Amino acid sequence: MLDSYPHLKEIPFPPIQRSPLETLQVNLGYRCNLSCTHCHVNAGPNRTEMMDGDTVDRVIQVLESGGVKVLDLTGGAPEMNPWFRKLVMAATSLGIRVIDRCNLTILEEPEQHELAQFLSDNQVEIVASMPCYLEENVDAQRGKGTFNLNIRGLQRLNRLGYGDDAGGKILNLVYNPQGAHLPPSQGALEPDYKKHLHDNYGIIFNQLLTITNLPIHRFGSRLLSKGEFDGYMELLQSAHRDENLSTVMCRSLVSVDWQGVIYDCDFNQMLKLPLRSGDEQVMHIEDLLDDDLSELSIRVAGHCYGCTAGQGSSCGGALSQG
Repeated sequence: MLDSYPHLKEIPFPPIQRSPLETLQVNLGYRCNLSCTHCHVNAGPNRTEMMDGDTVDRVIQVLESGGVKVLDLTGGAPEMNPWFRKLVMAATSLGIRVIDRCNLTILEEPEQHELAQFLSDNQVEIVASMPCYLEENVDAQRGKGTFNLNIRGLQRLNRLGYGDDAGGKILNLVYNPQGAHLPPSQGALEPDYKKHLHDNYGIIFNQLLTITNLPIHRFGSRLLSKGEFDGYMELLQSAHRDENLSTVMCRSLVSVDWQGVIYDCDFNQMLKLPLRSGDEQVMHIEDLLDDDLSELSIRVAGHCYGCTAGQGSSCGGALSQG
């Protein structure tokens, strides 16, 4: 897949190595009830790739073997996978912190009417996509009517105790830029989000996470169609900060695709750059039972500048507040 992005393939990136594994990020499938313009997964209602029960069982085996501190569930809409709840309950029973990357609108789907209560009952941390606090901007990026569904989803979660710093049920929101630019300061944007959502809708949340859009799939195609791809890559490279290299998420995270193949990160997964063992064999989830990934080289290319530009970017938001 990287061959489809020659610009990325030809751009060198500083070599980096893995640290001990802490976070297992599992993509449960590319099916989603939305088709967002910034989606690097190309997720949508017509995608059929979904992790099956046998692969979920192998993920659970890895969790039971110890070492993993965080299970980070993503998609598509991860909740659409029929084994989602089994995996959540297995992880929470082991005392593992579970994150659900939720698009909020899924909470309003008729077949998911008990989802919010399930997440609450299992103390699942929610990272919810909310690319802006203004209706017109959200609907432009994610589809007409999405903003109002987001608001109803957030209000439902608040009624269950999410977003209250004293309650322990974590609700974080995610901001993605709409255009070919870096996100603003995470620390400066968060108060604006909190004030607007609270004053207008009575919504509270814990933290805002700002994430840089990487130039692949839908966002990459959009850049190419507008003639902005090269300019965006120049922006990312010019804003690169060496100090962000020590905290990029790929050092301590492994991304698992719906078939059980493992990658250094979700973006490498989309570019078909699997993690390889010392003998260059593609690695699968079961290899984590026996292999120590520490000090393996991370597969890098031009897209990696999206994680080191400016404040830096990871699935946990900005790497610094500078």
